[in-house]
Amino acid sequence: MPLLPANYLPANALPPVFDVDQRYSVDLHMHSTASDGALTPTELVKLCAERGLTHMSLTDHDTMDGVDEASAAAEQAGLCLIPGCELSTRWQGINIHVVALMPGGLQGPLVEGLKQQREARIQRAEVIAERLEKMGLPNALEKARAQAGSDRPLGRPDFARALVAEGVVADWAGAFKRYLGSGKKGDVKAHWPEISEAVAWVVASGGVAVLAHPLRYGLTRRKRGLLMDAFQAAGGQSAELVSGQQNPDSTRDLARQLVERNLYASMGSDFHFPGSHAAPGSMSVIPRTAAPPIWQHSRLIHLRDAPSGMLGPGS
Repeated sequence: MPLLPANYLPANALPPVFDVDQRYSVDLHMHSTASDGALTPTELVKLCAERGLTHMSLTDHDTMDGVDEASAAAEQAGLCLIPGCELSTRWQGINIHVVALMPGGLQGPLVEGLKQQREARIQRAEVIAERLEKMGLPNALEKARAQAGSDRPLGRPDFARALVAEGVVADWAGAFKRYLGSGKKGDVKAHWPEISEAVAWVVASGGVAVLAHPLRYGLTRRKRGLLMDAFQAAGGQSAELVSGQQNPDSTRDLARQLVERNLYASMGSDFHFPGSHAAPGSMSVIPRTAAPPIWQHSRLIHLRDAPSGMLGPGS
Protein backbone atom coordinates (compact mmCIF):
# COMPACT_ATOMS: atom_id res chain seq x y z
CA MET A 1 0.00 0.00 0.00
CA PRO A 2 1.62 3.30 -1.04
CA LEU A 3 2.53 5.99 1.45
CA LEU A 4 0.90 9.39 1.37
CA PRO A 5 2.20 11.76 -1.35
CA ALA A 6 5.28 13.81 -0.54
CA ASN A 7 3.29 17.07 -0.71
CA TYR A 8 1.32 16.28 2.44
CA LEU A 9 1.70 19.02 5.05
CA PRO A 10 3.52 18.21 8.32
CA ALA A 11 1.73 17.90 11.66
CA ASN A 12 2.32 21.48 12.78
CA ALA A 13 1.30 23.07 9.48
CA LEU A 14 -2.45 22.55 9.17
CA PRO A 15 -3.51 25.73 7.38
CA PRO A 16 -6.13 28.23 8.57
CA VAL A 17 -7.52 28.36 5.02
CA PHE A 18 -7.59 26.17 1.91
CA ASP A 19 -5.79 28.57 -0.42
CA VAL A 20 -4.20 25.95 -2.68
CA ASP A 21 -5.30 22.60 -4.11
CA GLN A 22 -3.72 20.22 -1.62
CA ARG A 23 -3.86 16.94 0.27
CA TYR A 24 -3.47 16.86 4.04
CA SER A 25 -2.21 14.42 6.63
CA VAL A 26 -5.70 14.34 8.17
CA ASP A 27 -8.42 11.69 8.05
CA LEU A 28 -11.55 12.30 10.12
CA HIS A 29 -13.72 9.39 9.01
CA MET A 30 -12.55 5.78 9.53
CA HIS A 31 -13.89 2.52 10.93
CA SER A 32 -12.54 -0.34 13.04
CA THR A 33 -13.72 -3.68 14.39
CA ALA A 34 -15.78 -1.73 16.95
CA SER A 35 -18.30 -1.52 14.09
CA ASP A 36 -17.85 -2.91 10.57
CA GLY A 37 -14.15 -2.30 9.93
CA ALA A 38 -11.61 -5.08 9.45
CA LEU A 39 -8.82 -3.68 11.65
CA THR A 40 -8.80 -3.30 15.41
CA PRO A 41 -8.48 0.29 16.67
CA THR A 42 -4.81 -0.37 17.44
CA GLU A 43 -4.15 -1.82 13.98
CA LEU A 44 -5.92 1.12 12.36
CA VAL A 45 -3.84 3.66 14.27
CA LYS A 46 -0.63 1.86 13.31
CA LEU A 47 -1.67 1.88 9.64
CA CYS A 48 -2.44 5.58 9.85
CA ALA A 49 1.02 6.22 11.27
CA GLU A 50 2.63 4.12 8.54
CA ARG A 51 0.80 6.16 5.92
CA GLY A 52 2.01 9.47 7.32
CA LEU A 53 -1.15 10.73 8.97
CA THR A 54 -0.78 13.17 11.85
CA HIS A 55 -4.45 13.80 12.78
CA MET A 56 -7.19 11.19 12.72
CA SER A 57 -10.62 10.35 14.06
CA LEU A 58 -12.12 6.94 14.73
CA THR A 59 -15.78 7.21 13.67
CA ASP A 60 -17.35 3.79 14.01
CA HIS A 61 -21.02 3.35 13.22
CA ASP A 62 -23.20 4.37 16.17
CA THR A 63 -20.56 3.53 18.78
CA MET A 64 -17.48 4.95 20.46
CA ASP A 65 -16.44 1.62 21.99
CA GLY A 66 -13.09 1.60 20.18
CA VAL A 67 -11.97 5.09 21.18
CA ASP A 68 -10.12 4.20 24.40
CA GLU A 69 -8.02 1.57 22.63
CA ALA A 70 -7.36 3.94 19.73
CA SER A 71 -6.35 6.69 22.16
CA ALA A 72 -3.69 4.54 23.78
CA ALA A 73 -2.40 3.46 20.38
CA ALA A 74 -2.36 7.05 19.10
CA GLU A 75 -0.30 8.21 22.05
CA GLN A 76 2.17 5.39 21.40
CA ALA A 77 2.32 6.14 17.66
CA GLY A 78 2.54 9.91 18.03
CA LEU A 79 -0.78 10.77 16.38
CA CYS A 80 -3.43 13.29 17.36
CA LEU A 81 -6.73 11.43 17.79
CA ILE A 82 -10.15 13.09 17.85
CA PRO A 83 -12.83 10.81 19.37
CA GLY A 84 -15.85 10.34 17.16
CA CYS A 85 -18.58 8.15 15.70
CA GLU A 86 -20.84 8.04 12.64
CA LEU A 87 -24.54 8.31 13.40
CA SER A 88 -27.26 6.76 11.26
CA THR A 89 -30.16 9.16 10.75
CA ARG A 90 -33.17 9.83 8.50
CA TRP A 91 -34.15 12.86 6.46
CA GLN A 92 -37.23 12.84 4.24
CA GLY A 93 -37.16 9.04 4.29
CA ILE A 94 -33.51 8.84 3.20
CA ASN A 95 -30.72 7.27 5.25
CA ILE A 96 -28.24 10.06 6.04
CA HIS A 97 -25.03 9.73 8.06
CA VAL A 98 -23.68 12.31 10.48
CA VAL A 99 -20.10 12.18 11.74
CA ALA A 100 -19.83 13.31 15.36
CA LEU A 101 -16.41 14.72 16.24
CA MET A 102 -16.27 14.68 20.05
CA PRO A 103 -13.16 16.41 21.46
CA GLY A 104 -14.48 15.87 24.99
CA GLY A 105 -15.23 12.21 24.40
CA LEU A 106 -18.55 10.47 24.97
CA GLN A 107 -20.74 12.55 27.25
CA GLY A 108 -24.06 14.34 27.53
CA PRO A 109 -27.15 13.34 25.52
CA LEU A 110 -25.00 11.34 23.10
CA VAL A 111 -24.61 8.64 25.77
CA GLU A 112 -28.32 7.80 25.67
CA GLY A 113 -28.40 8.45 21.94
CA LEU A 114 -25.85 5.72 21.26
CA LYS A 115 -27.75 3.31 23.50
CA GLN A 116 -30.82 3.98 21.36
CA GLN A 117 -28.78 3.42 18.20
CA ARG A 118 -27.41 0.13 19.52
CA GLU A 119 -30.90 -1.21 20.18
CA ALA A 120 -32.03 -0.15 16.70
CA ARG A 121 -29.08 -2.01 15.17
CA ILE A 122 -29.82 -5.17 17.16
CA GLN A 123 -33.45 -5.21 16.04
CA ARG A 124 -32.44 -4.50 12.46
CA ALA A 125 -29.96 -7.41 12.42
CA GLU A 126 -32.67 -9.80 13.60
CA VAL A 127 -34.93 -8.78 10.72
CA ILE A 128 -32.08 -9.07 8.19
CA ALA A 129 -31.31 -12.57 9.49
CA GLU A 130 -34.95 -13.65 9.18
CA ARG A 131 -35.10 -12.49 5.59
CA LEU A 132 -31.79 -14.10 4.60
CA GLU A 133 -32.85 -17.42 6.13
CA LYS A 134 -35.88 -17.40 3.84
CA MET A 135 -33.52 -16.81 0.91
CA GLY A 136 -31.15 -19.69 1.60
CA LEU A 137 -28.82 -18.77 4.46
CA PRO A 138 -29.78 -20.96 7.47
CA ASN A 139 -28.79 -19.73 10.94
CA ALA A 140 -27.97 -16.35 9.40
CA LEU A 141 -27.66 -14.52 12.70
CA GLU A 142 -25.18 -17.00 14.14
CA LYS A 143 -23.12 -17.07 10.96
CA ALA A 144 -22.98 -13.30 10.79
CA ARG A 145 -21.99 -13.22 14.45
CA ALA A 146 -19.13 -15.60 13.72
CA GLN A 147 -17.93 -13.24 11.00
CA ALA A 148 -18.10 -10.25 13.37
CA GLY A 149 -16.00 -12.06 15.97
CA SER A 150 -17.47 -10.04 18.84
CA ASP A 151 -20.74 -9.16 20.51
CA ARG A 152 -21.11 -5.75 18.84
CA PRO A 153 -24.35 -5.07 16.93
CA LEU A 154 -24.26 -6.69 13.51
CA GLY A 155 -24.36 -4.77 10.26
CA ARG A 156 -24.92 -5.64 6.62
CA PRO A 157 -21.18 -6.21 6.02
CA ASP A 158 -21.23 -9.04 8.58
CA PHE A 159 -24.07 -10.72 6.70
CA ALA A 160 -22.23 -10.13 3.43
CA ARG A 161 -19.18 -11.95 4.80
CA ALA A 162 -21.44 -14.80 5.96
CA LEU A 163 -22.98 -15.10 2.50
CA VAL A 164 -19.51 -15.32 0.96
CA ALA A 165 -18.25 -17.80 3.57
CA GLU A 166 -21.24 -20.10 2.94
CA GLY A 167 -20.72 -19.95 -0.82
CA VAL A 168 -24.09 -18.31 -1.47
CA VAL A 169 -22.31 -15.57 -3.41
CA ALA A 170 -18.79 -15.28 -4.76
CA ASP A 171 -17.81 -12.00 -3.19
CA TRP A 172 -18.82 -8.96 -1.14
CA ALA A 173 -20.09 -7.08 -4.19
CA GLY A 174 -22.34 -9.99 -5.12
CA ALA A 175 -23.79 -10.10 -1.61
CA PHE A 176 -24.87 -6.49 -1.83
CA LYS A 177 -26.01 -6.74 -5.44
CA ARG A 178 -28.29 -9.71 -4.79
CA TYR A 179 -29.27 -9.50 -1.13
CA LEU A 180 -28.14 -6.48 0.91
CA GLY A 181 -27.91 -3.45 -1.35
CA SER A 182 -30.39 -0.61 -1.56
CA GLY A 183 -33.87 -1.92 -2.33
CA LYS A 184 -32.96 -5.59 -1.82
CA LYS A 185 -34.65 -7.89 0.71
CA GLY A 186 -31.78 -7.59 3.17
CA ASP A 187 -31.78 -3.80 3.07
CA VAL A 188 -33.79 -3.33 6.23
CA LYS A 189 -34.64 0.22 7.25
CA ALA A 190 -34.02 0.63 10.94
CA HIS A 191 -35.85 3.16 13.08
CA TRP A 192 -33.09 5.72 12.94
CA PRO A 193 -33.67 9.15 14.50
CA GLU A 194 -34.43 12.19 12.39
CA ILE A 195 -31.29 14.08 11.48
CA SER A 196 -32.34 17.01 13.68
CA GLU A 197 -32.46 14.77 16.77
CA ALA A 198 -29.04 13.22 16.14
CA VAL A 199 -27.40 16.58 15.46
CA ALA A 200 -28.89 17.89 18.71
CA TRP A 201 -27.26 15.01 20.62
CA VAL A 202 -23.86 15.91 19.19
CA VAL A 203 -24.01 19.65 19.69
CA ALA A 204 -25.42 19.43 23.23
CA SER A 205 -22.63 16.97 24.11
CA GLY A 206 -19.84 19.36 23.16
CA GLY A 207 -19.19 17.95 19.70
CA VAL A 208 -19.21 19.12 16.12
CA ALA A 209 -21.75 17.53 13.76
CA VAL A 210 -20.45 16.85 10.25
CA LEU A 211 -22.65 15.85 7.32
CA ALA A 212 -20.99 12.70 6.00
CA HIS A 213 -20.24 12.20 2.27
CA PRO A 214 -22.98 14.50 0.91
CA LEU A 215 -22.24 13.48 -2.69
CA ARG A 216 -23.10 9.81 -2.09
CA TYR A 217 -26.83 10.04 -1.49
CA GLY A 218 -27.82 10.30 -5.14
CA LEU A 219 -29.46 13.68 -4.60
CA THR A 220 -29.85 16.46 -7.12
CA ARG A 221 -27.90 19.62 -6.37
CA ARG A 222 -31.10 21.34 -5.25
CA LYS A 223 -32.12 18.52 -2.91
CA ARG A 224 -28.59 18.27 -1.54
CA GLY A 225 -28.87 21.96 -0.74
CA LEU A 226 -32.14 21.35 1.09
CA LEU A 227 -30.49 18.57 3.10
CA MET A 228 -27.63 20.89 4.04
CA ASP A 229 -30.12 23.60 5.01
CA ALA A 230 -32.01 21.19 7.28
CA PHE A 231 -28.76 19.92 8.75
CA GLN A 232 -27.57 23.46 9.44
CA ALA A 233 -30.91 24.49 10.93
CA ALA A 234 -30.57 21.59 13.39
CA GLY A 235 -27.16 22.86 14.54
CA GLY A 236 -24.82 21.11 12.10
CA GLN A 237 -21.79 23.22 11.24
CA SER A 238 -19.67 21.16 8.85
CA ALA A 239 -19.81 18.77 5.90
CA GLU A 240 -17.29 16.42 4.35
CA LEU A 241 -16.01 18.33 1.35
CA VAL A 242 -14.03 15.25 0.36
CA SER A 243 -14.91 11.64 1.16
CA GLY A 244 -12.57 9.19 -0.52
CA GLN A 245 -12.19 9.71 -4.27
CA GLN A 246 -14.49 12.22 -5.96
CA ASN A 247 -14.95 13.92 -9.28
CA PRO A 248 -13.05 17.26 -9.06
CA ASP A 249 -15.87 19.25 -10.63
CA SER A 250 -18.37 17.79 -8.16
CA THR A 251 -16.02 18.62 -5.29
CA ARG A 252 -15.68 22.23 -6.39
CA ASP A 253 -19.43 22.55 -6.73
CA LEU A 254 -19.91 21.09 -3.26
CA ALA A 255 -17.36 23.59 -1.95
CA ARG A 256 -19.54 26.40 -3.30
CA GLN A 257 -22.53 24.98 -1.42
CA LEU A 258 -20.50 24.94 1.80
CA VAL A 259 -19.37 28.53 1.30
CA GLU A 260 -22.94 29.68 0.64
CA ARG A 261 -23.91 28.30 4.07
CA ASN A 262 -20.73 29.16 6.01
CA LEU A 263 -20.15 25.48 6.75
CA TYR A 264 -16.75 24.16 7.77
CA ALA A 265 -15.08 21.69 5.41
CA SER A 266 -14.10 18.26 6.75
CA MET A 267 -12.42 15.32 5.05
CA GLY A 268 -12.19 11.55 5.43
CA SER A 269 -11.48 8.35 3.56
CA ASP A 270 -14.38 6.33 5.07
CA PHE A 271 -11.84 3.51 5.39
CA HIS A 272 -13.19 0.08 6.37
CA PHE A 273 -10.72 -2.60 5.33
CA PRO A 274 -7.36 -3.03 3.57
CA GLY A 275 -7.53 -3.83 -0.12
CA SER A 276 -10.62 -1.72 -0.72
CA HIS A 277 -10.72 1.41 -2.88
CA ALA A 278 -10.12 3.51 0.24
CA ALA A 279 -7.13 3.64 2.57
CA PRO A 280 -6.40 5.89 5.57
CA GLY A 281 -5.62 9.34 4.22
CA SER A 282 -6.54 8.29 0.67
CA MET A 283 -8.88 10.91 -0.74
CA SER A 284 -9.19 13.49 -3.44
CA VAL A 285 -7.43 16.85 -3.35
CA ILE A 286 -9.08 19.56 -1.27
CA PRO A 287 -9.72 22.42 -3.69
CA ARG A 288 -8.89 26.05 -3.10
CA THR A 289 -12.00 27.33 -1.30
CA ALA A 290 -13.22 29.93 1.16
CA ALA A 291 -14.87 27.19 3.23
CA PRO A 292 -12.87 27.09 6.48
CA PRO A 293 -11.14 23.85 7.52
CA ILE A 294 -12.93 21.88 10.21
CA TRP A 295 -10.00 22.38 12.59
CA GLN A 296 -10.81 26.11 12.63
CA HIS A 297 -14.05 25.37 14.49
CA SER A 298 -13.91 26.79 18.01
CA ARG A 299 -14.42 23.33 19.54
CA LEU A 300 -11.56 21.80 17.52
CA ILE A 301 -9.06 24.59 16.90
CA HIS A 302 -6.81 23.45 19.74
CA LEU A 303 -6.26 20.24 17.76
CA ARG A 304 -4.72 22.09 14.82
CA ASP A 305 -1.37 22.38 16.57
CA ALA A 306 -1.94 19.62 19.11
CA PRO A 307 1.02 17.65 20.38
CA SER A 308 1.31 14.08 19.19
CA GLY A 309 -1.12 11.74 20.86
CA MET A 310 -3.38 14.47 22.19
CA LEU A 311 -6.92 13.34 22.96
CA GLY A 312 -9.75 15.55 24.08
CA PRO A 313 -10.23 19.26 24.73
CA GLY A 314 -7.63 21.69 25.97
CA SER A 315 -4.88 23.88 24.65
